[in-house]
Amino acid sequence: MPHFPACHILFPTAVEGRHVAFFLATEEYVAKKFPKDSYFFTWRVPATCIFGINQDPRAELNLDFCRANHIQLCRRKSGGGTVFAEQSNLMLSLITESLPVEELYAEYAQTVAQTLRSLGAPVQVSGRNDIETLDHRKICGNAFYRMPCRNIVHGTMLYDTDLPLMLGALTPSSEKLTTRGVKSVRSRIGLLKDYLAISLDELRAHLIGQLTDRTLTLSDADMAAIEQIEQTYYDEAYLWGRRHNRRSIVRKAYIAGCGTIEIHLHLTHGHIDHIHLQGDYFETGEQRTSEAFSQAFADCPYTPEAVGQRILRFHPEQTVVGLGADQLAALLCQPSDQPDSELA
Repeated sequence: MPHFPACHILFPTAVEGRHVAFFLATEEYVAKKFPKDSYFFTWRVPATCIFGINQDPRAELNLDFCRANHIQLCRRKSGGGTVFAEQSNLMLSLITESLPVEELYAEYAQTVAQTLRSLGAPVQVSGRNDIETLDHRKICGNAFYRMPCRNIVHGTMLYDTDLPLMLGALTPSSEKLTTRGVKSVRSRIGLLKDYLAISLDELRAHLIGQLTDRTLTLSDADMAAIEQIEQTYYDEAYLWGRRHNRRSIVRKAYIAGCGTIEIHLHLTHGHIDHIHLQGDYFETGEQRTSEAFSQAFADCPYTPEAVGQRILRFHPEQTVVGLGADQLAALLCQPSDQPDSELA
């Protein structure tokens, strides 16, 4: 069934400028609390870098620059890459009942793109999670994840942005930019203000008017419950993640249609005793990728034959959107002297 028009979530008090964690907590709360329906809301935040659930912020960000320029940090619970957001961006959140994530994302992205086209913006849906202009400049990046009985999609729409802050904060890998045919972050992005003759506030009002047809205002009790969930995002262990054992073997590749995957393997006596993934890939939501890989490769001899047998038996690659069994086998068992690669 179509998920638009959705129910527009309203806040009882002014929330502009609050930390990203508050709005991510709102998504969780709505998903857990409210009855079956589609819910949508928009938000704006101070300068913030928001990284995916499987990413290492130390590898994705210039942390000294972020600290010096008071750029906040937040880990979200969806996959995908790091995004820079600030007051001249518009953040979008959609909560629906559970259904295949590819189906939901396709509907969401096409609906948002069509709304922008109705305003005169020359945009199209591209790749696995982007809305871009016809000359291939990204104007809206999106990510999704699954909760019990619910899906959450959220996006960052570039109306305008502080390019020096964005370029100073983000440190994307050179192979990722090269693979996408881009020489810099600056050449990859587009700004809606260059294509639309309306303000950000007018754009926001138009999106809400087109994508929703009813409202629900949160109560003070709802706000208090959201703020409790918000605190979990500030936990240091969650924010920064686990530092990997320096003796780990690392296998890394960019896989078309999937994204960048970096696999850390820790071996004891030639057997895998720990495996961990990082990257900007998306999870299918059937099972947590970390759990699937840990179960599949527990105490597995680190040989191409044994690894291949485990993949055929457990199929952990099915928890990652766009990843095939042969690609996973090639990535895990590439020679130790082979550089980071791109897999078709």
